[in-house]
Amino acid sequence: MRPHPGSDSPNVVIVLIDDTGFAQLGCFGSDIDTPNIDALATGGLQFTNFHVTPLCSPTRAALLTGRSQHSVGMRSVSNHQTGFPHQLGHISNHAATIAEVLQSEGYATFCAGKWHLAPTNDISAAGPFDQWPLARGFQRFYGFLEGETDQFYPELVVDNHHIEPPGKPEDGYHLSADLVNQLLRMINDSKGIRPDRPFFAYLPFGATHAPHQAPEPFLQKYRGRYDEGWDVARERWYAKQLELGVTSASTQLAPRNEGVEAWDQLPENHQRFAARLQEAFAAFLDHTDTQVGRLVDGLQRMGELENTIFLFLADNGASQEGGPYGVMHEMKFFNGVFDSPDELITHIEDIGGPHSHSNYPWGWAQCGNTPFKWYKQNTHEGGVHVPMILHWPAGIDSKELGTLRNQFINVSDVVPTLYELLGITAPDSYKGHEQIPITGASFASVLNSAEAPATNRLQYFEQFGSRALIAEQEGVTWKAVTRHQKGASFEDDQWELYNLSVDQSECDDLAVTSPEKLEELIDLWWEQAELHGVLPLDDRTIELFGSRLDDHSPHPTHRKYRYRPPMSPIPAQVAPSPSGRSWELKARVAYKSGDEGVLYAMGNENSGITVFIQGERLVIDYNAFNDHTLLESSHPLLEGENNLSVVVTRTKGREGLIEVLVNGVACGSAELSFMMRMISSIGASVGMDRGSAVSTRYESPYPFTGAIEDLTIQLGRRTMNEEKAKAEAEISRQ
Repeated sequence: MRPHPGSDSPNVVIVLIDDTGFAQLGCFGSDIDTPNIDALATGGLQFTNFHVTPLCSPTRAALLTGRSQHSVGMRSVSNHQTGFPHQLGHISNHAATIAEVLQSEGYATFCAGKWHLAPTNDISAAGPFDQWPLARGFQRFYGFLEGETDQFYPELVVDNHHIEPPGKPEDGYHLSADLVNQLLRMINDSKGIRPDRPFFAYLPFGATHAPHQAPEPFLQKYRGRYDEGWDVARERWYAKQLELGVTSASTQLAPRNEGVEAWDQLPENHQRFAARLQEAFAAFLDHTDTQVGRLVDGLQRMGELENTIFLFLADNGASQEGGPYGVMHEMKFFNGVFDSPDELITHIEDIGGPHSHSNYPWGWAQCGNTPFKWYKQNTHEGGVHVPMILHWPAGIDSKELGTLRNQFINVSDVVPTLYELLGITAPDSYKGHEQIPITGASFASVLNSAEAPATNRLQYFEQFGSRALIAEQEGVTWKAVTRHQKGASFEDDQWELYNLSVDQSECDDLAVTSPEKLEELIDLWWEQAELHGVLPLDDRTIELFGSRLDDHSPHPTHRKYRYRPPMSPIPAQVAPSPSGRSWELKARVAYKSGDEGVLYAMGNENSGITVFIQGERLVIDYNAFNDHTLLESSHPLLEGENNLSVVVTRTKGREGLIEVLVNGVACGSAELSFMMRMISSIGASVGMDRGSAVSTRYESPYPFTGAIEDLTIQLGRRTMNEEKAKAEAEISRQ
């Protein structure tokens, strides 16, 4: 007999939102419209002291396993593999996910959204698939595998294969709505045939990670709302938090972070640009809330909402990756091209739509983290203190609905809580792998008692060498924290000490007045680090991109890539990277008069490279942030087989030269005044241009109507300076 949990067992839904600060939901203080999420809080419990890791992949690993992110091999993003046990680039098989455990108990298991828990070398159509969602407990998956994607033109995967998006922005397509459509379909498919079987559904939105993109009606809704600036908005959100009780009266509003200027000191164009970037974020979050409402309504119509444990949470605080002024195009920023708001103001109407890849500035990020300081990637409260809501009408006393829970809780506590509520014991062994013990602490006892004591009284944090420890001792919650600077000695890091019971925003540093308490907590941090596999401390970032730990990498040492269509999309981390270096493309094609279309494309309309045939000529469009260098062969193609070449040579500095050859004959050249060192987070296509068109000379997908017999790309070797620049750009993006 197959296992069955019982037809009265609760369903479980976890909705995870990306890069969302403590204050950004309406029920946590903001003026962004989130009525559907607010309704979950009103009909459930609102947790005001919930903590995560400072980065996405580690939080996801802890959330799905109930264990420390370091102990399960996810110290940093899954793009990194170091060879140390705490950075595998995936969740250890010795830590079964909740999906694996619930599936073994008879639950149906579904995931729709962002994964970012598989080594990025393994996310192409070639696999291996052993760390994709279907191999880690989910019976169905619809979403994307990388850390971010374009919301209008996403790189989508269904189960174990890549697909084209089912619509375009002009058709009203947006990824967040698509994810909810697909998840509801999965649940209905299961419940329609097997109404007796409960389900576990995991919905990790791409929202509100950059790019901040939303449908036009949502963008228009927020026009002018943030013209007053981040200082006024932050004061207002803080006042609302005090009114709602999500922030204690003893908690101060932290001063502006270093690098955040006073709003009224900014030039007018800087204000206009920054305000519009915040409007795009607000529209994105509002649109996401609408999709959450659609999911809740779908569960209600099925009659499943009452007995569904529904959790809503964020993975880390608001992002600092937009820099001091914000960015219109993230990739331009990562190429070291710093357009001023004065230059970008003419494109302000593009912000939030498919023609932008924007992120807001530090001032709005700190506003999103009100009342705290610092951001995502930091172990101060701004990076790790986020919203969480639990809704379960069948399991929470009616008198408790709409109340707050102020007990300290960590993301690793979620899974043991769910196991306790479901009456499930985590296995000691799973599929032959001895299991790492669950380290999170169940907080089931606080669901029906606002006065119940916290069950997690000691929690460490670490990210890129920044560290923190929260400890509850004799009714006082202490925090020791240090913000590490890359390359500095760990022994020289300056530790700070705070009494979070009265100072959650970390404004009053007690390190000087209570040195003995600080030393006690630092010693405790080292003990926890040893226990959870945090050591060795590792502040490497740029060094880890492109590192290879095995000889069977998708990036061969000879740097030659050979393709034959038809092919699935090639993710950016797996595709050859012609950015900032010399390279050559060769294609052998069968051509007849009138054939046209794309041979190879990488990126999208904002930045990319495309090689195509049009008007009997070979054409390359080098799109460096909408500055197009177009080169068309002077010779036409011949009927029959043609050998085509594009040669890009880096000459000096960031300059280069493009040459095209048709059947061995040089047919033209063009100078490149700027070679991109990071082209796009969007990958490559062979035989067409998926997503938004790289070139204005055609509309995507513009498939080649002839036959590509063979296409090869040979990359040249980068100099050390070129490798460093590429790596710096990539870690900035992540």
